[in-house]
Amino acid sequence: MPYSEVINVNIVSHSILPSPQEVMETLPLTSPLQERVAGYRRAVQRVLDGEDRRLLVVVGPCSIHDPEAALEYGRRLKALSEEVSDTLLLIMRVYFEKPRTVAGWKGFLNDPNLDDSFRIEEGLLRARRLLLQLVELGLPSGTEALDPITPQFLGDLVTWTAIGARTTESQTHREMASGLSTPVAFKNGTDGNIEVAINAIRSASAPHRFLGINAEGRCAVFHTRGNRYGHVVLRGGASPNYDRDSIAACEARLRGAGLPERIVVDCSHANSAKDPERQPVVFRDCLDQIAGGNRSIVGLMLESHLFPGRQEIPADLGQLRYGVSVTDPCIGWEATETLLRDAHQRLAPLFRKG
Repeated sequence: MPYSEVINVNIVSHSILPSPQEVMETLPLTSPLQERVAGYRRAVQRVLDGEDRRLLVVVGPCSIHDPEAALEYGRRLKALSEEVSDTLLLIMRVYFEKPRTVAGWKGFLNDPNLDDSFRIEEGLLRARRLLLQLVELGLPSGTEALDPITPQFLGDLVTWTAIGARTTESQTHREMASGLSTPVAFKNGTDGNIEVAINAIRSASAPHRFLGINAEGRCAVFHTRGNRYGHVVLRGGASPNYDRDSIAACEARLRGAGLPERIVVDCSHANSAKDPERQPVVFRDCLDQIAGGNRSIVGLMLESHLFPGRQEIPADLGQLRYGVSVTDPCIGWEATETLLRDAHQRLAPLFRKG
């Protein structure tokens, strides 16, 4: 029997990517910018440790499909962040990979040209360039770690990492999270199950050994020390879970597991029934809870773009509307700016009172 009949039976072809080291040498993170990223991460850690009372807000497009529009968004967010920096720690949402329940566009890393050409090498380089531009701009980035290999190419530029609802229960992602250099957020399951996120935090805080690739692109066994900055993201499930009772229930589960009571609320997804008009409702409800004395809500997430709504990816890419999401619907920049300025005004008196 030919060997080809027992190996790679369903593989049509493969291509060799440059190593992570080669990609990083092409678009290097200089020493001054390395310290900038490290400073961003320390700031998030201080929020999670309760040493910094500012509210963490991860805000930006559902997914990146146009780096030019993303960079314009980043410039606007950077200017706003300087205005509200005494109450809000803003991190731009820069998601390059999209998990799919069945099928669909899998994100900028996989298909940067939005035409099923799957030029992954181009996607890696363009994604790294955008992250580097945002660091140069003075803006921290948050992203979702979906493929366990891609952090080797991009991880030095990222401030905050999320593990999505579909992968929080994955042992591969829990092991990967234990070795990531950033704080890591675990979303509750798509059905609303919080326990899977709590178990993921506990797992990721422990040392692990797992297979991966090193900077030279060679297979390696990694031994981690564990990541003590895991935290839960409530994103809703069969019903929303941002209300006071849901927050209290999550606090109790975290206490029962011996974990810090630190919660990020995703104002989109099931908490808003994917209706962007409801994101401000969720956001303001959480601000009400904080104003009422809640200390466990350490962060909020918003899906926001230059313009509101969403669009399908057209066959003629010349018909794409600039600054409009191609995945989940988003609120527009004007609504985002209003929300964040209102939050700043709402929180400032609380901070002055201590």
